[in-house]
Amino acid sequence: MTKIVIDGKEIEVPDHYTLLQACEEAGAEIPRFCFHERLSIAGNCRMCLVEVKGGPPKPQASCAVGVRDCRPGPNGEPPEVLTKSPMVKKAREGVMEFLLINHPLDCPICDQGGECDLQDQAMAYGVDKNRFAENKRAVEDKYIGPLVRTKMTRCIHCTRCVRFTTEVAGISELGLLGRGEDAEITTYLETAMTSELQGNVIDLCPVGALTSRPYQDTARPWELTKTESIDTMDAVGSNIRVDARGREVMRILPRLHEDVNEEWISDKSRFIWDGLRSQRLDRPFVRKNRKLVEASWGEAFAAIAKKIKSVKPEKIGAIAGGLVPVEEMYALKQLMQSLGSNNTDCRAVGSSLDPSRGRESYLFNATIAGIEESDALLIVGSNPRLEAAVLNSRILKRAKMGNYPIGVVGEAADLRYAYEHLGKGADALKYLVSGKNKFAATLKKAKKPLILIGQGAFNRKDGEAILGLIAELAKATRAISKNWNGFSVLHIAASQVGGLDVGFVPGKGGKDTAAMMRDMDVLFLHSADEIDMQKVKGFVVYMGTHGDAGAHRADVILPGATYTEKSATYVNTEGRAQMTSRAAFAPGEAREDWAILRALSAELGKTLPFDSMAGLRKELYKNHPHLGALDEVAESGVRDVNAFAKALGASKSGTVSTAPLISPIRDYYLTNPITRASKVMAECSQLRSGVFSQAAE
Repeated sequence: MTKIVIDGKEIEVPDHYTLLQACEEAGAEIPRFCFHERLSIAGNCRMCLVEVKGGPPKPQASCAVGVRDCRPGPNGEPPEVLTKSPMVKKAREGVMEFLLINHPLDCPICDQGGECDLQDQAMAYGVDKNRFAENKRAVEDKYIGPLVRTKMTRCIHCTRCVRFTTEVAGISELGLLGRGEDAEITTYLETAMTSELQGNVIDLCPVGALTSRPYQDTARPWELTKTESIDTMDAVGSNIRVDARGREVMRILPRLHEDVNEEWISDKSRFIWDGLRSQRLDRPFVRKNRKLVEASWGEAFAAIAKKIKSVKPEKIGAIAGGLVPVEEMYALKQLMQSLGSNNTDCRAVGSSLDPSRGRESYLFNATIAGIEESDALLIVGSNPRLEAAVLNSRILKRAKMGNYPIGVVGEAADLRYAYEHLGKGADALKYLVSGKNKFAATLKKAKKPLILIGQGAFNRKDGEAILGLIAELAKATRAISKNWNGFSVLHIAASQVGGLDVGFVPGKGGKDTAAMMRDMDVLFLHSADEIDMQKVKGFVVYMGTHGDAGAHRADVILPGATYTEKSATYVNTEGRAQMTSRAAFAPGEAREDWAILRALSAELGKTLPFDSMAGLRKELYKNHPHLGALDEVAESGVRDVNAFAKALGASKSGTVSTAPLISPIRDYYLTNPITRASKVMAECSQLRSGVFSQAAE
């Protein structure tokens, strides 16, 4: 720790702090444009100038000077820094005057208006007139893709975007060309950016040079109602803010959560808001004469009741998709049980995950923040860049710290960081378990090795055998020990962990997803659009929000609410329960799904024991208390992993296929009904597949 005096106030700060951080610790406000806590220091905007007593007779850039670099007083007094002296005031005014030489007066038409750092700081630290009368420079706008719009005349060359793409996104897609007045931020050849995190440069840009192309010219920030919520586009559970005007969601922004998403979100999380209102189901439908026709809620319930009464309970089943919250799965499970059916499942076809083995057998036990504690990583059957882009950036962050060997068993994809490809199939995994592979020795030497297991490892016929091999490897390499559990399952669906937590899996004598698709006479599909509808037999009741695959196959459609239109609980891949909040209302006659299930149960004569969300949650928390502990991760033990490692060990694992362990996500932008309804996501998908022409700009 180092003592330092800021504006006459003595404080003690860590010796790795910069003067800027020390000043903020003391309560002083320091303006800045180029400095960002999560990026490397550039020191090129010079807005954060302070006066250091006993130092050079000129202001110092506080972001680029460390407290350990400050000279103590003649008698050993702590160094003294002034943030409000006449020298500092004059220096900041001069810097602001220089920044505004070429900056256009676009405030009335700029999308950044009201949220512009330059606008705010010009008001706080600038002067009322400019002494420069020269013509302002003009810079040609650059095409960098369908998500980020450029107005490069506004750019002040803070290089935040350049540092973000290189250091956080992991690909150097933006750079600074030229010098002085000719300097420009560009993608060099004006190609579209390819990062799944590129939208974060919009938040980082302190001016209106980089703004949201889909959002442009649609709303001002003061028109929007801001609601804190949780993202459901993947299993990370990123914290978001949903901005709505009236009944429409206008944009989605990230919220700070150090242990989950820091302050980043993926492009899919940020830009799917147009899909929330496109292709929506806004009224019930019933199939008559092979055509879906509009119906009232009473007619839809009557059609379902008539069919259910004519079939045996064991021929009724329910499959939950990737966007279903915990409360709705719990209510649907209760409804199935009241009908005498144990046919429920929230897992993909062929999944070998089983909650009876214990919670640690299907969680990301190391936690997302724990990635930074690990000292070696093995990725099995996963492409984290496509499955969880924000989590992948955390892996990159750890890799940049140094001394972090990474091995991959599965497809050799571009993950944005260097790794050793150990093989495509389970044979490479067996070789690791045998201890003959060099990377196995690396894992054994590590104190906190992390084994990341993706859906490609266990959504297959031999998934149980592969899980057994991985569990054996975890034991052999000390990935599970007294103080560390590195056995970490990465899910791709927001609902998966919550469904396993409430036991939305086949009960005694119940059928799994594949068997229900084939054998049921009545099948409830709750937002389950990712299964092969051609294999679904029987009478289908679809509860969902969009006219996707499930709605096309349905005999009865019950329109529901999206995650922005209801308060609901989701459990992320590390087992952290979080709750969304309603930012808008569902369109037309669509209702919240728990209310639909409650009304349907009354029509079936099996009334569920609650009549409000509060009543439903009271019962849910009674049976599953950990779901009521919001934003908490229960400490991971190793007992469950040890138990099923023993039960499914390599010696008992059976035959494994030679098929490669490949991630199920082939198109990052089109993974659920909301993304498939989004024009923005469709454009991004076409661009990535090479269909979209950049000349469209």
